Formats: sequence, structure tokens, C-alpha cells
Amino acid sequence: MSVPTRLISVLPAALFALSGAAHAWEPQETIATYAVSGSSGAELYDEIGRKGPVIGDGRRTVAHTTFKLTWRRGYQPRDDGSCVLASAVPRLVITYTLPEAKGLRSPALKASWQTFRDGLLTHEKVHGTHIVEMVRMIEAMSVGLKAEADPGCQKVRARLQGHLKELSDEQRARGRAFDREEMGQGGNIQRLILALIKGP
Repeated sequence: MSVPTRLISVLPAALFALSGAAHAWEPQETIATYAVSGSSGAELYDEIGRKGPVIGDGRRTVAHTTFKLTWRRGYQPRDDGSCVLASAVPRLVITYTLPEAKGLRSPALKASWQTFRDGLLTHEKVHGTHIVEMVRMIEAMSVGLKAEADPGCQKVRARLQGHLKELSDEQRARGRAFDREEMGQGGNIQRLILALIKGP
């Protein structure tokens, strides 16, 4: 059957809207679902292959993690002509998209499905942790960033953008490495899928 064999975590890089003030903050996490049905683990997984969310390259996947990140940033021109990024407060919304099985009647299948879905969420939450760590690094790097001879605060903005790209690239590389480990031969995701298909 033509079904997805790996999870793809979609982590958009172009979601940085800029502005400022550093406080304690916490990410907002939400779960989105898509419905699947079947009378066996194999049928449920086949449904996932047909109904799973479509990612950027047109393929379907089992589950994925996306995020929206916006900022309030405070740029302060100084009397000496420099500009300092004095504050940076993020608003981060992380969304985990997972399958939700409908109409399961067999207690054994319900238990098998719950194990599968819990495993998917555990996997995706690691990606969520990576995203939060990236945002905290951006916050720490941003506050106090300074550019000389920058009365319009354009140089410091450009400098910030360079750092954002580096940290975003690093976070996506971590996500890809984690997926390779989890989805490779004998990896946790492969075991979850095989256990669901094989059944209780």
C-alpha cells in the first residue's frame, strides 16, 4: 500500500515578524487532528496514507509540527548615533497535527491506537522543544544587540536577520537529525508503525 513511512516536521523559517520588550514568556501549544477510521491497525495506517496532511513538497505525512512566531521588539536610537535592540518579547504558537481514529470498537485496537498516537505526540513534542530552545536563543542573542552609526536602526535590524537565519538553520538541522534517528531502521517511529500494523 502507498502509505507514508516517516514523519516530516514542517518548521517554517519565514515566520519572524519583528518588534520589542523582554519578559518571561511561555509558548502556546495546540493540537490539530485529521480523522481516520478502520477495523484494524493496517486499515488505520492505510487511511493515514490517504488523508495525512500534505507537506511542502506535495507528499502526505503521518504527523507534523508547525509554528508561528511573532515579536515585539524595542529599538532605541542613542545620542551617539548608535542603535540598541533593548527588548524582545516573543509570541510563539506551536501546532502539532496528529491523526485521530474514529469509531474504534475493539478494546485491543483502541489500546494499540492509543500507544501509536501517544508515541507520535511524544516525537512531535521533541520538535516543539527544539523550537522553544531556538526562540529562547534568539531572545538571549537579541537583547543588547547594537550597531554603531545607525541612527535609523537599520544596521542593527540587518545584523539581527543574519543571526535569525543561523539559529533557524541550526534548529532545522537538529530536527532532521532527530527524524533520521527516530525513523531509521529499528527507530522508535518505525517500531510504532509496525506495532500498529501488526496489531495486538
